[in-house]
Amino acid sequence: MLFVNEDKTVEQTVQESCLQGQALRPELEGKTFREQWLLAARTGLLRASDGTVTNKLAMVEGLGLSGISPALCYALASQLFGMQLPMQAWLNAEQRRQLAGLEDGETVLCHALTEAHGGSDPMSMETVAQRQADGSYRLTGEKRFITAAPVADHALVFVRTGKGRSPFDLSVALVDLSAPGVERGAPLDKTALPCVPMGVLSFDGVRLEEHSLLGGEGAGFSVMTATTTWERALLMGYALGPMRRMLDQTVAWSRERTHFGRSMSASHLVAGHVADMSLYLYRSRKLLYGIARRIDAGVTVRQLSGEAAMVKISVSEDFTRLSQLAAQLGGVRSYIGDSGRAIDLISPLASMTYAGVNDLLRISVARQAGLPVEN
Repeated sequence: MLFVNEDKTVEQTVQESCLQGQALRPELEGKTFREQWLLAARTGLLRASDGTVTNKLAMVEGLGLSGISPALCYALASQLFGMQLPMQAWLNAEQRRQLAGLEDGETVLCHALTEAHGGSDPMSMETVAQRQADGSYRLTGEKRFITAAPVADHALVFVRTGKGRSPFDLSVALVDLSAPGVERGAPLDKTALPCVPMGVLSFDGVRLEEHSLLGGEGAGFSVMTATTTWERALLMGYALGPMRRMLDQTVAWSRERTHFGRSMSASHLVAGHVADMSLYLYRSRKLLYGIARRIDAGVTVRQLSGEAAMVKISVSEDFTRLSQLAAQLGGVRSYIGDSGRAIDLISPLASMTYAGVNDLLRISVARQAGLPVEN
């Protein structure tokens, strides 16, 4: 009943995607990440040119609602919203050829920005693409904490092509991760979204042809602004399905559980917590679908930058609060893996660091509000 006033097309897409996910779940069991990725691509989610952004968001929500791993939903949303859709304006014909397998899941892409000393401060990055006499580039450096790096085929690698701190000193290259000079580290042992591999990419004199740079030399900051804005705006769509599942399960549990001779659902305290959970989910859906519709309406990335940061902050924090309340109301079963009611509290907490740490995003929001605050 919570979504009776929601756009009927959106809710229909959510439910259709949920049915697809439920049919897919048995096939995903015991499969590797790449095998799961290929199976999930059958849903059509990664067909970037097929459907609106709003439609894609509803598909992500539906897959999460079906009970498919939040980690897989996160990875799919990250590639679609953080790379595939925003980078279209910069791709040349050769790059499109290399990435032809993205839509059917045959090709996996990763976003290689973060370094040991240059994550939230991209102007401090040390990875360099040095131009050679024949017009090619020589790529040297290391990227850390890169989602899908151990299994990806290509990477969007953000590099320094100039020596200063001007935005035009940054570029971004499409790098074939099977090329000589590329080395992948072992997958990191993660506690959040452990099913999605994350790792290190090292580049030792990797040759890049001139056509490897998206938008040409100096376009890196523009591409980064687009990819990070899209990611902040829509990545947290992966949380909507799990949030709805936790709310539904908590309501069902409260109705069937008895305490001191009466239903747990009769408690005003429990009712207040369920109301708060409903509020967190309602607000998150309104924010995410609201910004998706604005993108569909043609609002530019520049106009959406501050709004995207606020959406990411709000939804990630509401996801965390809702998960905490679900765990609190579930009692000890929330911490027993095979109880059927286990709650993952680490992954929601980790979402407050994805696509920019929330505390740092708050600085940019305050700056846009008029405060002369520096990074």
